[in-house]
Amino acid sequence: MVTSPPAGSAPAREPVHVIGLLTALIGLALVLLLPRPAGLPVAGQIMLGLLLFSVILWMTEAVDYAISAVLITALMAFLLGLAPNAAKPEAVLGTTAALTLALSGFANTALALVGAACFISAAMTLTGLDKRIALFILSLVGARTKRVVVGAILVGIVLSFLVPSTTARVACLVPIVMGIILAFGVDKRSRFAGLLMIATAQAASIWNVGVKTAAAQNMVAIGFIEKAFGQTITWLDWLIAAAPWSIGMSIALYFVMTRMMPPETEEIAGGKDTIRQALRALGPMTGAEWRLLLIMLTLLGLWSTEKVLHPFDTSSTTIAAIALMFTPGIGVMGWKQAQSKIPWGTIVLFGTGISLGTALLQTQAAAWLAHLIVAHLGLAGASAFMILALLSLFLIVVHLGFASATALASAMVPIMISVLQQIAGDQSSVSGAAPLNLIGMTLLLQFVVSFGFILPVNAPQNMVAYGTDTFSAKDFVRTGLVLTVIGYGLVLLLGATYWSWMGYLSH
Repeated sequence: MVTSPPAGSAPAREPVHVIGLLTALIGLALVLLLPRPAGLPVAGQIMLGLLLFSVILWMTEAVDYAISAVLITALMAFLLGLAPNAAKPEAVLGTTAALTLALSGFANTALALVGAACFISAAMTLTGLDKRIALFILSLVGARTKRVVVGAILVGIVLSFLVPSTTARVACLVPIVMGIILAFGVDKRSRFAGLLMIATAQAASIWNVGVKTAAAQNMVAIGFIEKAFGQTITWLDWLIAAAPWSIGMSIALYFVMTRMMPPETEEIAGGKDTIRQALRALGPMTGAEWRLLLIMLTLLGLWSTEKVLHPFDTSSTTIAAIALMFTPGIGVMGWKQAQSKIPWGTIVLFGTGISLGTALLQTQAAAWLAHLIVAHLGLAGASAFMILALLSLFLIVVHLGFASATALASAMVPIMISVLQQIAGDQSSVSGAAPLNLIGMTLLLQFVVSFGFILPVNAPQNMVAYGTDTFSAKDFVRTGLVLTVIGYGLVLLLGATYWSWMGYLSH
């Protein structure tokens, strides 16, 4: 029997891993106490300390991501506020200006898109439209086990265009896939159950690369690109660049999973009927589902024709769609329904991550760190292809320590931009050298940020799938390693061919 805590008792505390928090604070203190290198402003040294502090918090998950965002904001306000202004070293920045900088990410249009994406995911869940789409696609593929795997991958692809949250997509699919496994009478620890669940999670990660609106980390990159270059990347331009990689990886995912975890049987008796029964149990489409489908198809059309048929950006059209979803009479949900479904911590982390990256750029910390990376990776004078190859490998290795691609993008994208800018500056003094396409290269490196294929803890969607207890961490790692090698190989292949021909590497 569960008893309520006595009246007046203290509320339960958030779990805190003290060692991780202490390590982050010690790392911050050490960076601040080190002799300041030549050419690095005091504010830049502080931001490098805060970067290390943030990375340790995120890697160890010492505190909830939302709490880490509050800690980072407070430290930025006071540490930068008491330091000389990087632009005018003779004057102290002041806490007001420092806090403004610490909150600057919350005024970014990309944050509006991430917040709107969370509301779209909530609408899909509340109406059940995402579940209906998933079951409909699965009902078409048949009951042969390998076709069910194809169906799971196809569902992941379709939902990546309609549900702009990876975790929400997988959270929708996991109970459906578990229902199929149980209805088929298959042991949940069987190879078939494991391969189906792993394929569901990995397909979501693969199409995080393919679709601009599929994941929050893409919005992080867009935010930094807009800040650094004053330009954006349209939804269609992103798809044109990324789709070949995601399509190739989807095919690879099917063959890797069915070869490395072959299902015990070729066909499951009554499997197709089971899926159709689950679809029939939903009943006919409701008015809310029809309205949401119409809104989403219209929004998809607006995204794909941005800067082609109309001048409206992705964030603005998405906010308009959310307004329609809440409008009485034609809307599909109310505020009280939606608010409990919104991962507010993700939105807070996103805004703080943009602020952290902006401060790294403004205090020259990112440029100083970029100089070290260029020197130690031998990027000075390297070809655009070698730069892509080495920085992609660097990001793949770094991702092993992160449990969130959003956090990884927040920490690494501004540094990658500074690295590319420094290389471009060095190249400008070399006659005949093809200038780097800074926006294109940043886009390609952002694709690699979504490589969370190896460890279950590398992405929230992996952990959602892992929580079903249908596969072991060993199965995820061994198949994930192969997928990562193939994914990196595809980056190199497309970098040498398609992306190079399209001018994404150099002008």
